[in-house]
Amino acid sequence: MTDIVSAEKSSVKDRGILLRLWDLMGARPELFTLFLTVITCFVVIAANPDFLQMSNLVDILRASVVRGLFAMGVLVVLASGGIDVSFTAIAAFVMYALTMLVTNLFPEMPMALILVLAALGGACFGALNGFLVQKLQAPSLIVTIGTQYVIRSFLLTFVGTALFMNIPAAMDAFGKASLFTHRASNGVVSVLPATVLVLVVAAFVTWFILERTLMGRAIFAVGGNPSIAERLGINLFRVRIFVFAYAGLLAGIAGVVHVSSNRLANPFDLAGMELEIIAAVVLGGARITGGSGSVIGTLLGVLLITLVSNVLIFVGIPSTLQLAIIGAFILLAGTIFALRDRS
Repeated sequence: MTDIVSAEKSSVKDRGILLRLWDLMGARPELFTLFLTVITCFVVIAANPDFLQMSNLVDILRASVVRGLFAMGVLVVLASGGIDVSFTAIAAFVMYALTMLVTNLFPEMPMALILVLAALGGACFGALNGFLVQKLQAPSLIVTIGTQYVIRSFLLTFVGTALFMNIPAAMDAFGKASLFTHRASNGVVSVLPATVLVLVVAAFVTWFILERTLMGRAIFAVGGNPSIAERLGINLFRVRIFVFAYAGLLAGIAGVVHVSSNRLANPFDLAGMELEIIAAVVLGGARITGGSGSVIGTLLGVLLITLVSNVLIFVGIPSTLQLAIIGAFILLAGTIFALRDRS
């Protein structure tokens, strides 16, 4: 009899722990993404301990920079209830046109000015997206699909299709700049690029906007219920212009970082990354319908997507299955988040 009572108490205690974990996940959905990331790391390490080499960890950070910059912009748009799939086209246009302009006309232009011009160019494209979404009263997905095709077509038709192998000196130096260099016992040299700092700054600015400003409150309010937000006095036009312009601004910067890191300007680059970036933001806890999302969750989502894309080869999983694994993660996260909302 005592054993039965003890077993029942243990069962009740276990259910209580599970319920507390469930409630915690409801309040902090990014914890689920952290759980998936940790599990993925354990699986890779168990299959191949070489994963823990400094060179691999640095490669993951390097591969996360451009993804992370894109994801910060997408997070702000999703939080407002919109969706943007034109950011890669904006990045491609800005990085190629700006590289060509600087190379041919202003080869001595400083890197700070190049970044400012990239940000302004991207913001202009993004503001156009916001203007069209508001004035046409059309779904943002449809609008940004349209602008994506227009921007890429304009780039390839009127700007150019040739590769730029010799990028400006300032961009080349920026791409080569490092925070630290590590030489392993086997002679492999790992270099953590200074471009990581761009992502750190972008993440902090995004967090500050969303969590510490009136615009951030307005973004979440519009994403939660635009009709109520408008009745409360929030200017929907201003919010939509801001979120799309901000996403475009970060896309422009991401494009320049991409060129600087690769020492190559290719107008065909970055195409096809849209869904994996949106997946990273959704895995980080943002709802497609708007009104939620966090910078920490988004960074974890980017890390998870980068892990799946870059290191599953260590466990013998072919690259053709990477998208299937990402899709399974999204389905699992979507199911859990939906059950959480119902409960």
